[in-house]
Amino acid sequence: MNAATHRVSAHVREVVDALDDISIDVGHYHVSLATAMWMVLVIALALAFAQVGSRVARRLLRRISGLDSAQQVLGEKLITLAVWAFAFFSAVDALGISLTAFTVFSGAFGLAIGFGLQKTFGNMIAGIILLLDRSIKPGDVIAVSSGTTNTMGVVNKIGIRAVSVTTLDNREYLIPNENLMTSQVENWSYSSRRVSVSIPISIAYGSDIDQVEELLLESASALPRVLADPPPSVLLSSLGPSAIEMSVSCWINDPENGIGAIRSAVLKNAWHLFRERGVEIPYPQQDVHLRDSDGLRRLAQMLVPGEDAKP
Repeated sequence: MNAATHRVSAHVREVVDALDDISIDVGHYHVSLATAMWMVLVIALALAFAQVGSRVARRLLRRISGLDSAQQVLGEKLITLAVWAFAFFSAVDALGISLTAFTVFSGAFGLAIGFGLQKTFGNMIAGIILLLDRSIKPGDVIAVSSGTTNTMGVVNKIGIRAVSVTTLDNREYLIPNENLMTSQVENWSYSSRRVSVSIPISIAYGSDIDQVEELLLESASALPRVLADPPPSVLLSSLGPSAIEMSVSCWINDPENGIGAIRSAVLKNAWHLFRERGVEIPYPQQDVHLRDSDGLRRLAQMLVPGEDAKP
């Protein structure tokens, strides 16, 4: 057994020596084929360890029931960074590279961070702050203002660089984490998922306000998404120049399914009930009062020749 072991060791030593004989000079360094193969092996093992280790750590973290979704995401990011850092330094140590060699690149690397990677590191820090602050979590319904438009959707994932938000039309937006720290963000599900929806509607001045109020309450209460507690309510908004302005308010607890659908359903129900009960929805109109009818008569005579000759 010992003789066989010695023969295998001698054979391996011969192979290593043969690989060492195949070498090239790179600057002041002498790199052999054996060294290159060892470097490739170490790097491959480090990458495999980092990927498998981070995956196993994430699975173990998900089994902890006491963590919410935001804490799990934060834990996964920190564990992934720690595993990759450990794999990197282990590979450097296995290759026999002194860490002092990296000090040569510290100045240039610092400038790269300061100029080229400023936004990247800013987004990373902002993502960690969002996860620690828990003001935005996966599953939240948010609206982010961007100039004159708002992007509203459900938060799918908080990543290292950006937050994934999916809108009702299935468009997925990647919003940089730093934008969520500096822009105005409406979180419709931060402390409660209950949201009040207000739907304005106009009726003619000849309509019965009490009857219209009952019809609007019936229009909102008939929808499955509308909560019974608190119940819908109707307010008289204003007395406009052409119509009576009213609004019906109702509460929902699923803003991720959209606000426009609720408004459309309430207005559709109100339209059918108004037609059945004879409630008129007014058109824009304006009354004109003429103070000087003689002037209008003279104008008509000028426009229509011979008008003054008619009896």
